[in-house]
Amino acid sequence: MSLHKNNKIAVIGLGYVGLPLALEFAKHVSVKGFDISNSRIAELKEYIDKTRQVSGQELKDAPVEFTDNIKELQDSTIFIITVPTPIDNNKQPDLTALLSASASVASILKKGDVVIYESTVYPGCTEEECVPVLERASGLIANSDFFYGYSPERISPGDPVRTLTNIVKVTSGSTPAVAVFIDNLYKKIIKAGTYPVSSIKVAEASKAIENAQRDINISFVNELALIFDKIDIDTEEVLDAAATKWNFLKFKPGLVGGHCISVDPYYLTHKAEKLGYLPQVILSGRRVNEYIPVFIANKVVKMMLKKGMILNQARVLLLGFTFKENCPDIRNTKVMDIYNEFLQFGLEVDVYDPWVDKEEAKKEYGITILNKMPEQNYGAVVLAVSHNEFKNIDFELMKKNGTIIFDSRSFVPKHLADGRL
Repeated sequence: MSLHKNNKIAVIGLGYVGLPLALEFAKHVSVKGFDISNSRIAELKEYIDKTRQVSGQELKDAPVEFTDNIKELQDSTIFIITVPTPIDNNKQPDLTALLSASASVASILKKGDVVIYESTVYPGCTEEECVPVLERASGLIANSDFFYGYSPERISPGDPVRTLTNIVKVTSGSTPAVAVFIDNLYKKIIKAGTYPVSSIKVAEASKAIENAQRDINISFVNELALIFDKIDIDTEEVLDAAATKWNFLKFKPGLVGGHCISVDPYYLTHKAEKLGYLPQVILSGRRVNEYIPVFIANKVVKMMLKKGMILNQARVLLLGFTFKENCPDIRNTKVMDIYNEFLQFGLEVDVYDPWVDKEEAKKEYGITILNKMPEQNYGAVVLAVSHNEFKNIDFELMKKNGTIIFDSRSFVPKHLADGRL
């Protein structure tokens, strides 16, 4: 197999991963972008990207044809699937979107076509779950009529430095020839280079452990924060002191949400459990990180009670709702857990986040997000996300007005915070 100018790429799923990918490939070959959301397609045709991953000018300049009609991709020869792979309420992998996208691609799959998956999955998922769908729905035979591969996405939403082309890309293919073909394809756009591996399972596993490792590291410092809170010493000061040793890894405590770090470990543990092994370290780390929102809410409530506040007459402000700073992504945000915990105490809760799409937050979580900093006084304010815009907030005035300030990100000046992680 070899790359040639007649290759036509179709990117399936135009979110945080798919859209930048489509635009970058369009600089080299013909590209069509598909999404099942007609509103998303309409926005992109108006040069609007609500994820803020690409600018309006970039959309204007990109020769990408956007569509929500799968049949318009029939002349494509390479299909790259980048749809979400979340977890369900039981923290089990939810492959609904992935298998649906596979079936859609299969409906127009032709002999000689190549299907590449970028969505995060557990080792073995591509070959055990996705390829059978491609075969059944197309009537074609894998590695005879069509071919496939896996190259895990490494998008970091809101990061202006670590963009698509600046991150090394792991690649793999269903045959040695296809593996080379896919690696050469990504070499066209990835300035940082590619890293081909021996099998699709290895590529799948590499993605799963990337985020599981970060989850475990953060859970360690989160647990330290819980311990140091009981000892009544400052976690950041302890970490700064420990970091003077050359081999100490300085992670910060905080909320662990989003579509990757708080989700991917469950894909890995799902596979392990199916094979008869119950992971210990990975799941214990998850439990610690899932507890942090509860700890924050309970800590703030105790501080309010100690100050003599009547909870059902008090109001709390949460600063930030996205899962990380300086991006609009609200998927699996743990700020919602703090919000719900406060509600159980009978508190009135407001949320201010200038990055959030109010309609999306209302639809996904049923809450109203303030896009302007409220002027009223609050019994307590929790800095949940460290957006740059929050640097302009007068925390000193809040302090003078008797507001309890809890800082979960070591963002507020230390002398102004009543409590910190």
